[in-house]
Amino acid sequence: MPLLTVLTAALVFGAGCARSARDVSGERIVDDALGVPVHLPGTIERVVTLAPGVTEIVAAAGGVTRLVGVSTADDFPETVRTLPRVSALPVNFEAVAALDPDVVFAAVQVNDVRDRSVFDELGIPTFYLPSRTLDEVFSSVLQVGELLRTQTVAEDTVAALTARTASLRDRTRDMTRPRVLFLISIDQLHSFGPESYVQDLITIAGGESITADLNVEVPILDDEFVLAHRPDIIAGTFNRPFGKEYILALHPTWGTLPAIRNNRICTVDGDLILRAGPRNVLGAEKLFKCFHPSPER
Repeated sequence: MPLLTVLTAALVFGAGCARSARDVSGERIVDDALGVPVHLPGTIERVVTLAPGVTEIVAAAGGVTRLVGVSTADDFPETVRTLPRVSALPVNFEAVAALDPDVVFAAVQVNDVRDRSVFDELGIPTFYLPSRTLDEVFSSVLQVGELLRTQTVAEDTVAALTARTASLRDRTRDMTRPRVLFLISIDQLHSFGPESYVQDLITIAGGESITADLNVEVPILDDEFVLAHRPDIIAGTFNRPFGKEYILALHPTWGTLPAIRNNRICTVDGDLILRAGPRNVLGAEKLFKCFHPSPER
């Protein structure tokens, strides 16, 4: 996405925020990703996050010093490792309340939206952020910057991330796109459907996902599907060493696949892919090196 588009989007977002937020005795009322009006204090000093990707979004927006608690899965940026940790799935409401947050940020795609009712009873505003697409991740950074009044940092972050994705798009525009099978696990073949930012990352990196047209959000594939679509590359976020021999031990019929015959198998750090956040751009850059290990002439 060109930088001009992002800056325009920032202006549009600002206008939209002005329509959906209003001052009420120092309080702001802002619609979150679920369209729910959330009552927020005029100044937000204490933030708790309930998903690692959300924590990274808050940090990228310039709010890392506002964090007073994160989920037990958080480990980035480095400074959050010393913060109090709370269970997010399920939520330890008592532990969150003890941190006295001005707002709890959660992710629509990760956290249970029903948790809001409990936080409402506790008098704690809960703001859900979207992350279904990479554009929504960028918009979330801008929105958090708006809410925390750290807009300059947030806008600079999004401008830099957008420039990096634009560079990848330019580099891959005229390249042959390999057919990619992207997996979360190699044994049960968990993958991603079309309504996922992971599809954005594969496209930006110069690949063509074989699951982009499925009508399931998180499909579990079978051998027949993989054999019919004949991927050129098998990529994933596997947490253990793997290779052609290991894959064939689990899926012996895959020996005829181009990815197996040509040994085009690679893995990417799961934190760069599975956490919807600013580091997804680095994940796309890693995928690019997997899909296009040498420049095409």
